[in-house]
Order: sequence, then C-alpha cells, then structure tokens
Amino acid sequence: MARATARGERKRIKPHLKRGDLVMVIAGKEFLGRATPRRGRIIKVLAAKGKVTVEGINVVKKAVRQTSKVRQAGIIDMPAPIDISNVMLVCPACDAPTRVAMRVRPDGRKVRVCRRCKQDIDE
Repeated sequence: MARATARGERKRIKPHLKRGDLVMVIAGKEFLGRATPRRGRIIKVLAAKGKVTVEGINVVKKAVRQTSKVRQAGIIDMPAPIDISNVMLVCPACDAPTRVAMRVRPDGRKVRVCRRCKQDIDE
C-alpha cells in the first residue's frame, strides 16, 4: 500500500504480490456479507497506486466504443483495481491465506516464503 507523505503525494512501496498469484479478498465491499471469502488470480499490479486488479473481483460495467471493427461497441464487464491491502496471498502448498517472508537461496535468488508452512512460493 502506498503511504501519504507530508505534502499529500503518495510514495511507492514495493508490493509483495505478482501477476498470476492467487489471492483472497480480506476486506472491502467484495468481502462484506459473504460466508466464504472470494478468491481470484491477479491480472495486473499497479505498484505506484498500491492497487491490484483481480479477475472476477470488483467487476464494473464500462461503455466502450468500437475500435476498427475489432472490438464491438457496447457495455462490457471489466474488473476494476482494488487496494493491495484488501487482498492476501494464498499459499499454493498449504492453500491458506498467508503473509510473505523473503529468503535468499544458495544460488543467490530471492524467493517469497509462506509464513505458515515455510515453503517457497516462487518456483
């Protein structure tokens, strides 16, 4: 999440999520009133704004124009960005929402690690 500085502009913070990660919504309008939290894959990470776009989450309707006969004009459904603090990474090994730690492998690569099961998230 980006934090506000003294002048009000937002400072970029490096996100712990990447495109293609499975995340669970833990707060916001997509979380309220649901018996089971919603999950989805990340389509896009907007690091400068501190937001992520998740497939099937925060879907809005948008009116689009026809572009050179490739795209049909009309009203389409598209996912809108949500704040990065409202989602949590789901570990592929233990299938539970988890925070992320960093570890340096012996070959020098930095990988993300699940805080619950201590397994590498990045293969």
